[in-house]
Parts: sequence; structure tokens; C-alpha cells
Amino acid sequence: MRWPIRNQLLLPLVLLLVGIVGITAWTAIGSADRARRQIETQVRSVARTLSEASFPLNQHVLEHMRGLSGAEFVLVTDDGASGTLSPPPDELPPPEAVAEHWESLRLGPRIVAAGQTYLGSGIRIRSGGPTLYALYPETLWRDAMWRAVEPPLAVGSFMGLAALVVAASVGRRLHRRVRDLEHRTRLIAAGDFRPVPLAGHDDDLRDLAHSVNEMAQRLAQLQDAVQKNERMRLLGQVSGGLAHQLRNSATGARLAVQLHARECGNGEERETLDVALRELSLLEANLKRFLDLGRSGLPAQESCVLNNLITETVSLLAPRCRHAGIALQWQPPARDVRTVGDTSQLGHVLLNLLTNAVEAAGPGGSLEVGLTCPQTNGDCTIEVWDSGPGPPRTVAERLFEPFVTGKPEGVGLGLAVARQVVEAHHGRIDWRREDDRTCFRITLPRDAGSPSR
Repeated sequence: MRWPIRNQLLLPLVLLLVGIVGITAWTAIGSADRARRQIETQVRSVARTLSEASFPLNQHVLEHMRGLSGAEFVLVTDDGASGTLSPPPDELPPPEAVAEHWESLRLGPRIVAAGQTYLGSGIRIRSGGPTLYALYPETLWRDAMWRAVEPPLAVGSFMGLAALVVAASVGRRLHRRVRDLEHRTRLIAAGDFRPVPLAGHDDDLRDLAHSVNEMAQRLAQLQDAVQKNERMRLLGQVSGGLAHQLRNSATGARLAVQLHARECGNGEERETLDVALRELSLLEANLKRFLDLGRSGLPAQESCVLNNLITETVSLLAPRCRHAGIALQWQPPARDVRTVGDTSQLGHVLLNLLTNAVEAAGPGGSLEVGLTCPQTNGDCTIEVWDSGPGPPRTVAERLFEPFVTGKPEGVGLGLAVARQVVEAHHGRIDWRREDDRTCFRITLPRDAGSPSR
């Protein structure tokens, strides 16, 4: 059975309200009983004074006692009835309401005299002597009872009403906030990841709303990642087939050029064919990078000499740099710098970065490649510097996202694939502008298990 939180909050308060009503009623009953006993004690004290008095109980004495107690007194003797009521009442309390001693006096049954209702009782003055009747007005009795019960009833009613108002207000406010959170979670389930406004007091529900916002933010990030991975996977499948066909064509063209170069021998024509062969090799390497796009699984775990990878990549791009007048600087370190990973994939990343740097530097520009690694602990760092203008501001913050590029003819996949490969090797890739140059930096874990030479 569904039990709304509003009912869960109201039920304890309703029980508290019932308790307040019970305590108020008990207090009112006790106050009424104390008022009744106080009136009876007052009447008994007057009856005691009159029953033990040695002076005659005349009209003047009885009227004086009425002023002290508020009760009417009727004295019945053998000669008749007299007292503070004129004329004396025709109806008097029954014999069972007459006490033999003042301590046993109790306000007894109701009687009507002169159009007014009284609570009557009697006491015998002396054994066999006259009987004194005390008639207490019922209106005074009710007034005394009401004055006794009015304060606890007023306090209890006020507390109960206040508790009910507070319970209703708190329950309504909490119910509204819970419904808002429920509505926001349904929107999140429908794909709307906007944050929940953190309204209200700093309480548990505010903490819950903050947790919902964190969940929505992480779901949004997860959705973006899933979409990007899906785009990469689909693109990898499509481009893989196309790149495979293009690579086969490029391989065939390279073989044809190699055969023609053998027939030409040495000379100026052979040098031109060598340039064509290097460009075809570069084209094959780029096509292989597209073939690797979208492949799942961990990269191969083998010891890679970064010096050799950079040297091979530089040798592929050196003819293009000479043709464009780009100063290419690469000084290998004195010892081998090794990492663990897939040599082919890391080679593609380096080829992509250096190709971008050549295109960014442009004719007459400069390009510098650096490799550093500590001898003991630490990561290997590859830096590629170019003298180009750097990425446009419109794409600078999203440079490593798929399909983001600053080139008019670019696709925006090279750096996205590079980041994917580097992160798969537990490394990092970033970029910065410094001294009017652009630097792309790759950080890879050092292969501590292989000795350096």
C-alpha cells in the first residue's frame, strides 16, 4: 500500500494533537473537580460554623453567611422555615441529602426555587434539632466550573490548532518539494539533464536535489561519451571499408612506381620517383590510421622505442618540409626512451601531429620535435612545436572532440583519434600557445622494465 510522505509526516503530528486534546481534557476535568471540592469545602466550613455556633441562627446571621459562601440557607425548625430566601422554597432536598455531621455534607440534587435552580444539601444542627439547608446556585456553580476549565482548554486548543497549522504547512511544503524532485527525475529519465533549482532551506531535501543535479550532470556526460563513441564506431566502420580500398590502390600505385624506378636506374628522374614513393608511403600510413579507427580492445603491449618512431615519422615528412622551406629540427636523445604500447598506433599519432604541424607552419615556417624522459621515475614527454598561428578561438577548447576542426577542408578526426590512442596507452595529450608558437605535448608512461641504452 502506498503511503505518501505527507501522511507519514502528518500522522505523528495528529497523534501529538490527540495527546494534547487528551491532556487538555484531563487537566480540565481535574480543574473542575478541584473547583467543585473547593466550593463544597467552603459550604462545609460555613455549615460547621453554623452547626457549632452557640449564638442563635437568625435571619441576620444567615444572610451574613450567604455573603461569605454565595449559598442560600434555609433553617427548618418545628415552628417553620426561615432563611435567606423569601419566601422560603416549597421544595427542599430529600431526607437522604441531609447529613448528620458537617464533614459528610455534599452538594446534592437539583431543586428549583423562585424560578432558579440550586444544588441542595442539608445538615442537622443537633441530634433531633433543626435542619439547616444549604442551596448553592447552579449558575454560580457553572461559572466556577467554567473559570476552572477555561485556561487549560484555551491553552490546549491553541496548542492543538498551532500544531495542526504547522503540520499542514510543513507537510504541504515538503510534499511540494518532493513532487518537484519527482518531476525533475522524470525529465532526467526522458533525457532532460537541466539542473534542479536548489530552493528551500539547507536540509536533507536540498542535499537530495544537489545529488540529483550531480547525477544529471554525470548522465549528460555519459550520454555525450556514448554518442561520441557511437559516432566514432560508425565512422570507423564506414571509413574502414573506404580506407581499405584506397590503401589497396595506393599500394598498387607504389608497387608500379617502384617497378618503374628500377627500370629508370639513377638520375634526376629516379630522384623524382623516390619523392613519389615517399608520398605514397605517407598516404598508406594515413590510410592505415583510418583502418584503426573504431577498432575495440586494448592496444598491444610491447616495448616501443620512441626515438625510432619519431625518427621514422620525421623521415616521412622531411621531403615535404624541404619542398615548402620549413625548418625541421629533431635531435634524438643519447639513450633510448621506451614506453609500453602499440607501436603502429603510436606511430600514427606522431604522424598526425607532425603532419598538422607542417600544415600549420606553412611555407617558410619552422617545426621542432623534442623528447625527454627522466632516467629513473617519471613519464616520457613528446613535444611538437610549430610557428603557425594556432587553432582558431572558436574551436580551441574543443580541439580534441570528433568533427571539430579549424581547417576549411578538415574532417576533425585526427586529434580525436590521437587522444583516443594516447588515453588507451594511459597517457595524456594537450596543447598550449607560448612565445607565438603552438606546442602539442604527449605524456606516456615510461617502460621501467626495459633497460636504457
